[in-house]
Amino acid sequence: MAKKGKGIRVNVILECTGCDQKGVKKESTGISRYITQKSRHNTPSRLELIKFCPRCCKHMIHAEIKK
Repeated sequence: MAKKGKGIRVNVILECTGCDQKGVKKESTGISRYITQKSRHNTPSRLELIKFCPRCCKHMIHAEIKK
């Protein structure tokens, strides 16, 4: 049986770093965000992935943000 309580995998939100540098407001709905999961044990630091940003119209680095 699986353990109950805090799991090893957690949901994280990835946000485009290019849109952030262009001065787009954080409250704006135009910022590209992705939701994914990561393992706490294998990746304790912040996650960064290259994903497509429809606002920038190119592949950009998406970094993990605080919830």
